Amino acid sequence: MAYKTQITTIFFSTTAHLFLLLIINSASSHEILNTEPTSNQATTADCNNRWIHIRNLPSRFNLDLLTNCSEYPLFDDFCPFLANHGLGQKTHIKSRSWYRTDPFLLELIFHRRILEYPCLTNDPNVANAVFLPYYAAIDSLRYLYGPDVNSSFQHGMELFEFLQSDEPGIWKRHMGHDHFLVMARPAWDFSQPLDNDPPIWGTSFLELPEFTMSLLWFPREELGLGRSTLRTALMLFAGGGGIGSTPNIRRSIRNECENNSINSNSSSFNVLESNGICSKICHIVDCSNGICEHDPIRYMRPMLQATFCLQPPGDTPTRRSTFDAVTAGCIPVFFEELSAKMQYGWHLPEEKYAEFSVFIPKEEVVFKGLKILDVLMGIPRSEVRRMRQSVLELIPRVLYRRHGCSLGLRTKKDAFDNAIDGTLQTIKDKLANMLER
Repeated sequence: MAYKTQITTIFFSTTAHLFLLLIINSASSHEILNTEPTSNQATTADCNNRWIHIRNLPSRFNLDLLTNCSEYPLFDDFCPFLANHGLGQKTHIKSRSWYRTDPFLLELIFHRRILEYPCLTNDPNVANAVFLPYYAAIDSLRYLYGPDVNSSFQHGMELFEFLQSDEPGIWKRHMGHDHFLVMARPAWDFSQPLDNDPPIWGTSFLELPEFTMSLLWFPREELGLGRSTLRTALMLFAGGGGIGSTPNIRRSIRNECENNSINSNSSSFNVLESNGICSKICHIVDCSNGICEHDPIRYMRPMLQATFCLQPPGDTPTRRSTFDAVTAGCIPVFFEELSAKMQYGWHLPEEKYAEFSVFIPKEEVVFKGLKILDVLMGIPRSEVRRMRQSVLELIPRVLYRRHGCSLGLRTKKDAFDNAIDGTLQTIKDKLANMLER
């Protein structure tokens, strides 16, 4: 009988850039080679149906890839961000929590965090899931920007061949359905059809019949700071684009902000809101050309002062800014459901979106002239307060706790823990469905 193999894949939001974490650690990312899993503090009962086995992969699948951090001239040099097991350097000398984190090092960060998972087992036969510490997004750079660009259909084959030849019983026990890994790029970067000739953008990792993927997305974010800040702006947009002539939601946002400006040359529009709460109707933080990429102060301070944070789609439907907004206690405003509602079920419950966000269809704004300001001004102040409280309650769900933190903090679930819970449940459901067939 022929089986299709399947790895459960966790996709971090690749617009993620900066973590707010709790403890300073100057360890180099390469020290992960010498980092052993922490002693297991959990009991057998605590770990029932929660055991994870970390597959021992050769370093060519993970840490060796980091030595190429400056090899691709068309891609950013990520060598400066390898410190602190991928968290990067502190944003400033006195910082106790902010790091300049590159999004494509999330695979390294997850690898480090899972070593502290309390229900690790050395016996794959008792494991409920098998983690593959393969840095797929970093390995993809040689296919996207490097010498193997015309061989992108081969991305992932070396890993599959290793899993088939080294202790093949681990893979064959459930034909790979109990395996999972992390990929720190958008799905379309791995979805090039195998029959494209010549190849276009992306690799074919997700198209390989050897790896029939389930795409499971979860975000990253910082610890919330926005509980007691004065909200002086009604709405804020942090991002780029919207300056061309083609109608799109970003252009509509910029036009509306400019039309509500006393001084059209300023990015802050000093217009009094009719109810006297806000001194600005709209604030634009221009993040064109990547200037906000590793500079959190540029956009976080304004978010802490805004009531609503606009989240228009860009190159991908999802945005880092969504979780920056949650962190800052700023109510997100979505313009299509793919931006979050259909992406982050483990962390932002789909049934609660009306409680913590506003949805305005982009077609209504771009083609029918609906004013975002009119929608937001029409929300009663009591409802705005309730929505902000709901946003604040979400913060622990999107926070990534720093590796090596105190045992007390480890008792509180963060985004990593929620992702592990979701992965284990997904694998359990898949295996149950296989038995029923």
